[in-house]
Amino acid sequence: MKAAEIRQLSTEELRTKLSSEKEALAKVKLTHVVSELENPMQIRTKRRFIAQLSTELTSREQNSNA
Repeated sequence: MKAAEIRQLSTEELRTKLSSEKEALAKVKLTHVVSELENPMQIRTKRRFIAQLSTELTSREQNSNA
């Protein structure tokens, strides 16, 4: 998902997407501990996507408070 697509999401959609991605990351990490992943780069990809969602959510919260 590109940054422009993330900006188009509503705040509630961002929160929902963020929580589901955090759960998915936890599952991928657990899978990686138990057995090797076919593509271990997906951990990094998920972490970065979570960071993008968090950044957008934080900037919206700061703009609404200002």
